[in-house]
Amino acid sequence: MSVRAVVDTNVLVYTQDADEPERHDRAIEVLDWLVTADGAALTTQVLAEYYVTVTRRFGDRLNAEMATEQVKRFSDSMPVFDTTFDVVLEALRGVIRYRMSYYDAQIWAAARLNGIGTVLSEDFQDGQEIEGVRFVDPFAPGFDTEAL
Repeated sequence: MSVRAVVDTNVLVYTQDADEPERHDRAIEVLDWLVTADGAALTTQVLAEYYVTVTRRFGDRLNAEMATEQVKRFSDSMPVFDTTFDVVLEALRGVIRYRMSYYDAQIWAAARLNGIGTVLSEDFQDGQEIEGVRFVDPFAPGFDTEAL
């Protein structure tokens, strides 16, 4: 396994968002490429946030049972890093030192502690790097999966 990136919640959510056709298509394209290349990982936090977001935002199209099945599909196709106590402590360090929001810091911490050098997310400054973890916006113009 050669995991290249931890995938943030927003990438998963866009796979369900038909109201954002460009992001929807890009999210599916990126995930398909990463899953085929065994290049992506998730966190328990990301899967939980995905479930909450899609059942609230798309409740008329994606009920609790359907969202649960999708969470299982994601976890079957990519490794999932647990939110351990060490991840929590590292996230708290990220909050204090880098002034990240806690949940953003938790994704950064999971990537860093698991030796993954990239987080795919639109929630960070594209190209920013913190302690060896680079944030890449897969929806930014010029994004190239091959560059991962």
